[in-house]
Amino acid sequence: MRFDQPADPNVADQGKVLGRPRTRIDGPLKTTGTAPYAYERHDVAPGQLVGYPVVSAIAKGRITAMDTRAAKNAPGVVAVVTTLDMERLPKAKMNVVYLFGGREIQHYHQAIAVVVAETFEQARAAAALVRTDYDEDRGASYDLAEQRQAHLDDQVEPASRVGDFERAFADAPVKLDATYSTPGQCHAQMEPHASIAEWKDGTLTLWTANQMVEWSRQALAKAFDLPPEKVRLDSPYIGGGFGVKLFLRADAILAAVAARETGRPVKVALPRPMIANNATHRGLTIQRIRIGTDRDGRITAIGHDNTTNTPPGGGGEEATIPTEHFYAGANRLLVHRPLEMHLPESNAMRAPGDTAGQMALEIAMDEMAERLDMDPVAFRVLNDTQVDPGKPERRFSERHFVECLRRGADEFGWSHRNRRPGDRRDGVWLIGHGMAGAYRGAPAQASGARVALRPDGSVRVDTDMTDIGTGSYTIIAQTAAEMLGVSVDAVEVGLGDSDSPVSAGSGGQWGAASATAGVYAACVALRERIAERLGADAASLELVDGQVRHGGETRPLAGLAGDRDLVAEDKIEFGDFRDKDYVLATFGAHFVEVGVHAYTGEIRVRRQLAVCDAGRILNPITARSQVIGGMTMGVGAALMEELKVDTRRGFFATHDLASYEVPVHADIAEQTVIFLEGEDPYSTPLKAKGVGELGICGVSAAVANAVYNATGVRVRDYPITLDKFLDQLPLPA
Repeated sequence: MRFDQPADPNVADQGKVLGRPRTRIDGPLKTTGTAPYAYERHDVAPGQLVGYPVVSAIAKGRITAMDTRAAKNAPGVVAVVTTLDMERLPKAKMNVVYLFGGREIQHYHQAIAVVVAETFEQARAAAALVRTDYDEDRGASYDLAEQRQAHLDDQVEPASRVGDFERAFADAPVKLDATYSTPGQCHAQMEPHASIAEWKDGTLTLWTANQMVEWSRQALAKAFDLPPEKVRLDSPYIGGGFGVKLFLRADAILAAVAARETGRPVKVALPRPMIANNATHRGLTIQRIRIGTDRDGRITAIGHDNTTNTPPGGGGEEATIPTEHFYAGANRLLVHRPLEMHLPESNAMRAPGDTAGQMALEIAMDEMAERLDMDPVAFRVLNDTQVDPGKPERRFSERHFVECLRRGADEFGWSHRNRRPGDRRDGVWLIGHGMAGAYRGAPAQASGARVALRPDGSVRVDTDMTDIGTGSYTIIAQTAAEMLGVSVDAVEVGLGDSDSPVSAGSGGQWGAASATAGVYAACVALRERIAERLGADAASLELVDGQVRHGGETRPLAGLAGDRDLVAEDKIEFGDFRDKDYVLATFGAHFVEVGVHAYTGEIRVRRQLAVCDAGRILNPITARSQVIGGMTMGVGAALMEELKVDTRRGFFATHDLASYEVPVHADIAEQTVIFLEGEDPYSTPLKAKGVGELGICGVSAAVANAVYNATGVRVRDYPITLDKFLDQLPLPA
């Protein structure tokens, strides 16, 4: 099915199942511990061995020798495979760094060996016996600020230039020129990277935790020089990803290499201290933002210059992304400076680009509103735009940002906020209120599914779409139930198997909208097959309550398929009319109240409110869970999360959950989420858009703005830890 014009009214609009609150159908499995996660697939392949990674102790250089004799002679050890035993394995285009093979070291904790033993304890103990000699390159710099200073005069082609920014900014009667920084951040997902690999009859099977099954199937095929059909991935349950499991990682490669070497299935998990440095992270940024307005507050010039880290060949954290479309302004200049540094790989983390960009942009908007003596909400309302500010011929398909702002302000009680920074107290607590806008693009990707009507009238849906805790099982079941007129309980969903039709996968905030559209397409095809079976016109069918009605007759779906499944398969593909003529995006507004202890500087988030504009909400329960998860991550990014760089040795020192702090229940108080009622016919046939990444966008800035409002101290360097403002707190009354 090709989606090449705005969606007309269709069966999915009935709203009998879609759009209704439904608890996750995989919930009982998750809460009882019976959902099979990758490392726990004990039954899929007999005789599993355990592999333990050995990783580099330098950030850049070459391995000169490896001594594995003691490890090979250790109890229970079956094999030791080192990076020197093979040429560097080819990498897919999605990977920036090489995952295994060869002497060259590209980053700290790069995988250089895997020790395989009968038990985990034996493998871990033997791994500590491997001795490695290096020729270390000590001339590399790992300090982003230092590198930025060295490259300030480099000529960089702007990512976007519209009008004459320099003149407009110089002429603006009110202006801001400020620099902000965000640290590297770790995904810190509950489930570590884990895979079980088995070779059988020339086919590699991987039971793994991966968000994008087809991408990794192709990457494995390239790495091991196999036809893609000789690689199978199975990833039905994933304990969190947030982007770190989008691409093939070292656990999969090491398991496959070890299984090939030993001739037995091998499981490998990355220990928690290795994940921050061996996998990927949100890149560090230093962002200079310049905004110029007229005296009424209308933006006349906006510039965003972003510096970030990346290994050679990568793009880093593209923090200018939101500034391109979010606010009006005729003169615009966006510059993205990825500096090649041999830190571990920076890559996608929840709302890549937008999260870090809005951490800076939405503070700058707050500062600008203060210079104009304007309400921050009113300043954003004034600078709303219904067209792409860089290409006015393109308009937003649906944009209700102003409604988000006004609804949020009313619900939060914004008019009663602390008007003067540092002016409101509750005992020893300084009380502050802050807000920020939220923007995230709403892309959609081709996505396929197979739907079967069974003889008993139940339905089976298969797609290689994944569920990373987002509710994919549930909304896919709801889509099929709506389209085929059965209950959700009558729908069985199979996810994460590369033998199933290729889906969009989980990432980029496109997963829910794309995958459900693919299921819609397959269900339309199945409705046509049902119509053929009945000798009827598909458009005349009414499927409801497990029955099919046409021509004044009603019969049950049970038995319609005969003694075998009635199967249909299709995929949704998107025409270029969407991106050519429209900007598809989601919008939101975040409001936060904080308390800052007047004596210790301790920050407590007291309440949060989010208002979201994301088209049709397919399930308000799962959507809310996604948004509050993003809001929680935003609090962490604002107040505590930081991958501290050892600038001498080139690694992240805060590489475990003891030193890399994330929010816990005690850090999060009241959270309220409001979804605007709406639908976007330009998005998909279901008129829905993603919401899982919108939830984190702008949150950190809302917290930062609230801290400023409480204390009168503006912190522009995240995370906002007390050492950055304690000595500037107002004296107690």
